Amino acid sequence: MSAEPARLLSPLSLEKSAQLTRLVDGLDADVLYWLSGYLAAVGAQRRAGSASPPVAAPAAAAAPQASVTILYGSQTGNAKRVAEGLAREAEAGGLAVRLVRADAYPLRELAGERLLYVVISTQGEGDPPDDARGFVEFLASRRAPKLPQLRYAVLGLGDSSYPQFCAIGNAIDTRLAELGASRVLARGEADVDLDAVAKPWSESALRHAREILKSTPVAAKVTPLRVPAAAGAWHRARPFAAPVLANQRITARDGGRDVRHIELSLEGSGLAYEPGDSLGVCATNAPALVEAIVAALGEKPDRGIAIGGDEHAFATWLGEKRELTRLTRPFLVAHAERARADALDRALKPGGEDALRRILSDYQLVDLLREFPAPWDANELVAALRPLAPRLYSIASSRKAVGDEAHLAVALVAYEAFGSAHRGAASAFLSPKGDADHVPVFIEPNDRFRLPADPARDIVMIGPGTGVAPFRAFLQERAETGARGRNWLFFGNPHFRSDFLYQVEWQQALKQQTLHRLDLAFSRDQSEKVYVQHAIRRAGRELFAWIENGAHVYVCGDATRMAKDVDAALAELFVTHGGLEREDAAAALARMAQARRYARDVY
Repeated sequence: MSAEPARLLSPLSLEKSAQLTRLVDGLDADVLYWLSGYLAAVGAQRRAGSASPPVAAPAAAAAPQASVTILYGSQTGNAKRVAEGLAREAEAGGLAVRLVRADAYPLRELAGERLLYVVISTQGEGDPPDDARGFVEFLASRRAPKLPQLRYAVLGLGDSSYPQFCAIGNAIDTRLAELGASRVLARGEADVDLDAVAKPWSESALRHAREILKSTPVAAKVTPLRVPAAAGAWHRARPFAAPVLANQRITARDGGRDVRHIELSLEGSGLAYEPGDSLGVCATNAPALVEAIVAALGEKPDRGIAIGGDEHAFATWLGEKRELTRLTRPFLVAHAERARADALDRALKPGGEDALRRILSDYQLVDLLREFPAPWDANELVAALRPLAPRLYSIASSRKAVGDEAHLAVALVAYEAFGSAHRGAASAFLSPKGDADHVPVFIEPNDRFRLPADPARDIVMIGPGTGVAPFRAFLQERAETGARGRNWLFFGNPHFRSDFLYQVEWQQALKQQTLHRLDLAFSRDQSEKVYVQHAIRRAGRELFAWIENGAHVYVCGDATRMAKDVDAALAELFVTHGGLEREDAAAALARMAQARRYARDVY
């Protein structure tokens, strides 16, 4: 009975209501907030007797002449946060600002821009974030216009434990200069310790923007409504200590990998999340690893060390403040200068990219210190090491189903290398043998990885390994809300018997028809390896029919190989079953991504 009065209160006809639903389907929060402000302005003008809608403001509208455009491309949300902070500061300083996500930027407007700031991340092996693919490709193409009138600056975000650190920021910076644009500020390259570079870069960018725009009157504009960044009690710098409710192995004990289902209590925290969000885990390093590094240097663990006004014992810096299990290229350069080892020098020179990639992926700090000894002072070592970064895990639960809890699927990293046992930082911390009866956590929103606004839409979920975690949350949410759309899951892992994560839950969901189809790919159960991309091709005709009928497609997991292979397999569907040429198929997939019908959470 409650739905009918709500419909009668609406001034819209059924036809107009359907049009509105189609309009907002797939739009993210930023666009919806802007739309609410734009429509309010339209209503105000019409009540005042004006028939002309307000001009300016949406991402698709022309930028005011005396404005700064801040364009961002973000995979996990970091670049978006930095860009939003820069936009808020610029607006507070009286500047006209246009903040726009890269895939919402009208490419035709680039030729008319006067001041452009780009904040963009680099993913995996030098790839752009999904929402910036089109912009990066356009900029690199022959269609890109000459830009002699443009002044610009670029802030790149990345992870220096990868060889292609900030490669996309570098490429955009170089290309804009090639097109004739004038650089007003040196390119910034921010590591996982974002603020160390992003904050001073943003301050300089604001200073330059004020100088450039001060002589030009600010054009009248409709300012997009923007919700300030959440100032909750718990965040990255101040995580909530979540009690561990369960830590259960969900792979066979005689299997190759130990994957854990972990349940954490968020009771009393006020923390809220949506399906698709991640949980940041602020782990500490294993005491045994800290002891090994202290011993390798011949230092005292209780030696006091002061860095940037912060003073702790050497062992405390290593255990709680510094990255020990992931090497970075800047640290490797500093170590090579001290070690004077030919192997390191060769890896850091042109032509040594493969060796560099192997060192960064295979070695931990203790391995480097043991194999290539160097005269490090403890104070110098702490200063050279990167701050310990939180680990992000896709949340494997829906709050509607589990209440004040958050569930994770965590693959523990443990292996033998260089004659000793190795473990990942978070793996050692979250292991049942670790000390984590409470886990410091925060919520990392992911607005780009959301269920369809229309619950009648079908969804296709592709998540091998622990990439299946967010899809457990998706199915729980869809079951709790009674969504009418069908749900199709592709899952893969090495072995059916030992690695079928959440097998009982999927089978129960199939029985209850909250999961409508399950396609599996266990790569090592036969002589020929079978992966999820092979399962996609096998189901090609029906899968393409789902997509043609409006299904949303989601991919979660490894960015280096799996995501690229799945991308290629999906594009093949448009060739094999849609009759498109390969180039047109890639464009069709890109349009799906732009419409938020193809979303990836890859790492």
